[in-house]
Amino acid sequence: MDLGLAGKVALVTGSSRGIGRAIAVTLAAEGCDVMLTGRDEAALKEVAAEIAKLGRKAQFSTLDLREEKASAALAAAVKKEFGRLDILVNNAGATTRGDFRKLTDAEWKDGFELKFFAHVRLARETWALLTVSRGSLITIAGIGGKEPEAEFGIGSSVNAACVAWTKALADVGKKEGVQVNAINPGRVETERLWRRIRERSKSSGLDEAKVRGEFQQEFGITRFGLTDDIAGLIAFIASPQGRWLHGTAIDMDGGEVRGV
Repeated sequence: MDLGLAGKVALVTGSSRGIGRAIAVTLAAEGCDVMLTGRDEAALKEVAAEIAKLGRKAQFSTLDLREEKASAALAAAVKKEFGRLDILVNNAGATTRGDFRKLTDAEWKDGFELKFFAHVRLARETWALLTVSRGSLITIAGIGGKEPEAEFGIGSSVNAACVAWTKALADVGKKEGVQVNAINPGRVETERLWRRIRERSKSSGLDEAKVRGEFQQEFGITRFGLTDDIAGLIAFIASPQGRWLHGTAIDMDGGEVRGV
């Protein structure tokens, strides 16, 4: 299916690895030029080279989006390099896990700075570009916002905030022509998941295959997700075929969230 994204410009934060990388490469394969962001310059260069092989233009930035002025600088870079913006994917950010009694104020602040306030600031700075193109803004939150876990207190709180903000921003988008949605990924095959599997394998003495089976049973899922699963959904949402999706948060989790 031709999704009609050829010639569009996308900004994907946190695109050096994992879900963000898959989103950036998938959008490029659909014909988008892409601005990448992340802290690993070598990894960003690899992604940019992969996109170039697809015949699309890629630039990257290592700006730290925790910094208040970084979002304005990034928006300016997009406008300078590409002259427009059609798709913004807010994906950057991982939060610290742990017992709430041991998590520090600095760890809480860091979680919200990168995975909430950075999203808000970047949306504000790119909104004018998105209104001109009647573009699409998609925020990657997570199912932890709907099913909080004790060890994921920061992440669950941030994800819930991202979804609430998406709903609020969607009202502005309806009036000004910008599509606004969020995705709540479940257990996706990324380094974060693999690290948890290795940690349990080490502590339990079970091999990793056994631990994977235990996790899948505990989570009650059909399988673990792939980064390409999320990337494919992003491409559809941002396409003309997905345009009627607006103001929604889609759980893509293999059936883990059972509530309505």
